[in-house]
Amino acid sequence: MLGDVTNPTGKSFGSDNHAGAHPAVLAALAAANTGDVIAYGDDDLSRRAEAMLCSASGAAQALLVFNGTAANVTGLSLLLRPFEAVICAETSHLNVDECGAAERILGSKLLAVPTPDGKLTPDLIARRLGGRGDEHRAQARVVQLAQLTEVGTCYSLPELRAIRDFCRENGLLIYIDGARLANALAQLGCPLTDLAACADVLSFGGTKNGALGVEAILIMTGSLAATALFQRKQLMQLSSKMRFLSAQIVGLLEDDVWLKNAEQANAMARRLATAISGLPGVRLAFPMEGNGVFAEMDQELARALQPHWRFHVWSASGNGRCVVRLMTAFDTTEADVDALVGAIRERVIHVKQPAS
Repeated sequence: MLGDVTNPTGKSFGSDNHAGAHPAVLAALAAANTGDVIAYGDDDLSRRAEAMLCSASGAAQALLVFNGTAANVTGLSLLLRPFEAVICAETSHLNVDECGAAERILGSKLLAVPTPDGKLTPDLIARRLGGRGDEHRAQARVVQLAQLTEVGTCYSLPELRAIRDFCRENGLLIYIDGARLANALAQLGCPLTDLAACADVLSFGGTKNGALGVEAILIMTGSLAATALFQRKQLMQLSSKMRFLSAQIVGLLEDDVWLKNAEQANAMARRLATAISGLPGVRLAFPMEGNGVFAEMDQELARALQPHWRFHVWSASGNGRCVVRLMTAFDTTEADVDALVGAIRERVIHVKQPAS
């Protein structure tokens, strides 16, 4: 067995949720914590946060909610009637990691599609369009994309536009889960408006990118916004002390902190992927296109590393190999990455390598 693998920096690679809040967010919260302010978003700071989000994205309306599952369920509620269904990747957070929230709260069926890389295509979407018009079948109405995907891949703008055009031709709406939207934009190098134009509704992630706990729902057309405030309230996402959600958004958007955070996280992921992909017995399981590195390695090596580096084992096979997910965050440093790389490099030579 391999010996213990101490983590000298203490940095977790388990999730970007493990990171703390960015100093700019904490400063904005402290500034907001002064005096009495009208509740439920009827205050200047909340109006400013919503205006900043709409200006950055071209959205008709922005709503703030508490977490990512709430953003997905509330966002989808604007697009669906109870008998309608959502086409999504089999690996989507909506399908795998939200405990059936969409099905229970909205009563909408999820039509999951296996994908090789977490990304849907027009051809894959088309496979789920059977039964339209049949009263015995749930009716496909929304295509849900994740940007970044749950396996760290990123839709290009041409890919998104091809899906958008296909959906328009086939009477489908698009919802984008943007929990890591900032990381996608840092990868693509395009403005938020370009990406948002490919969706009817999308979420703007804050919690994984330096916020304490806030997500935004961006509604791209005014007709969909008509009932949004009622949907948010009914789905228990209207904060009485909205100024504290709004302060986090302002703290992220001012001086482009949100984008700088994502650029730092992505840069550290690239450093990590480059360093470990050349090691014996280690290879990248998916393209590295954001702040997640999915690496295939020996299970014995993963077991030795995991207690101190706290990463997630994504999948395991019967041949003694596994895929691990290594996530970087806005506060991940070169020293953090180099310490993990050093630990892997020291021990990889002690693991029997698979036959080529």
